[in-house]
Amino acid sequence: MTETASGVRARSLSLRKLPSLVRHPLDALVEAGNTANGEIVRLGVGSTGPYLVTSPDHLETVLHNPERYVREGLLWNGVRRAVGEAILVTEGPIWKSSRDVLRPLFTPARVNTMTDRMAEAIGDAVDGLDEPARRGLVVDGPTELARIVCQATMRVLFGDRISVPDAVRMVDAFGVIATEMIPRIVVPWAPNWLPLPGDRAFAAAVATLDEIVLPIIRSVRQAPDGGDDIISALCAPRDIEGDEVTEKQIRDDVVAMVSTSTETTIAVLSWLWPVLAAHPEVADRLYAEIDRVVDGTQVRRARVPELRYTRMVLDELLRLWPAGWFIPRMAVGDEVLGGTRIEAGSTILVSPYVTHRMRAFWSRPDDFDPERFDPDGPKPDPYYSYFPFGGGQHRCLGQYLFAVEAPLIIATLLGRFRPELVGPADFTPRMGASLRPATEAKLVFRPVRAVAA
Repeated sequence: MTETASGVRARSLSLRKLPSLVRHPLDALVEAGNTANGEIVRLGVGSTGPYLVTSPDHLETVLHNPERYVREGLLWNGVRRAVGEAILVTEGPIWKSSRDVLRPLFTPARVNTMTDRMAEAIGDAVDGLDEPARRGLVVDGPTELARIVCQATMRVLFGDRISVPDAVRMVDAFGVIATEMIPRIVVPWAPNWLPLPGDRAFAAAVATLDEIVLPIIRSVRQAPDGGDDIISALCAPRDIEGDEVTEKQIRDDVVAMVSTSTETTIAVLSWLWPVLAAHPEVADRLYAEIDRVVDGTQVRRARVPELRYTRMVLDELLRLWPAGWFIPRMAVGDEVLGGTRIEAGSTILVSPYVTHRMRAFWSRPDDFDPERFDPDGPKPDPYYSYFPFGGGQHRCLGQYLFAVEAPLIIATLLGRFRPELVGPADFTPRMGASLRPATEAKLVFRPVRAVAA
């Protein structure tokens, strides 16, 4: 424990633990959270280092007071280099303007009306696996998953204004950005003019995003057609504090929404393949439910509620590998949080990944157990012991989309194929803005029923 000038005591990570934090950061953060048992931990020596906040009560304070704990520093500087002043990172009038435009497109009611259209798009995309399945070919899991997600998302949310190949290019660019921003997170004091590893690849990925979205935005602004897609909504005339919205602001929000609407589903479902391989009892129960509900036909909205176990599996995937695993905040002024003095300008490290794996809130936290989320059982308690989509006013807009899209993808894929993982199941996370398996899955999709030649 260290004592501040105010006499308030704060737990610090010991020197002997610091190398572990560098070598195995996720494991070290979970260990720190478990050791502190909900107390605030300072990840550094003396007066340096961010504060790890894991207690649901403290998390609610941080996430529900965005004017006191803002999205600045660490991760956010890197994200701003890619998406500018987008809804994902900004505050105040700019954030409110974009949020007011986009919120109606992501309500549960609207997403539900899109279910059948999305199911058709997913079904069309999954058709592309018929030939490799018939021939028993090995396919690249991340590539196929990105293609399926992008076809559904671009058709339903973006009105096919962005082609599927271009959307996949954007997803690849987001992957580069998420990885190559890490050096600047590790050395946040480095000025932008100082070259760091990954800077060139990061810049090339951002250029790819601009190359794809800017011509589309310019075309829609010059000839609006009244579409109800995301790009049309963002391009519609509006003011931000009396100033007309700029092309750059629209570009930033479009890029952010492509990322939001694709990355969570791709990242979370990428863990399904090793889970099915390592947990045959989960796989068997999931297959049985999907065979009963789908029964060789396309999934329709009326039957989605019957995918109860599928939803339980997804909730457990979100618990163990939340896409937004790392959502830091910066304290604007001096604060006292949970009896710990927080100095103005300090980083508050909020991590669903850590809280979701703490023994104080979960029994057997490292085990994959969908039964935790049985809809007839108790809900996670306390509330912020489970928050895969963040919280407060910045809670992810895409949560309702994920709740519909992810079950449809699983039901469509597993209703037609049984995936076989080539090689051992690897549960080592690859760190970036989101978490994916370090080993990219190679799969053989075996047809459940005969595929016509």
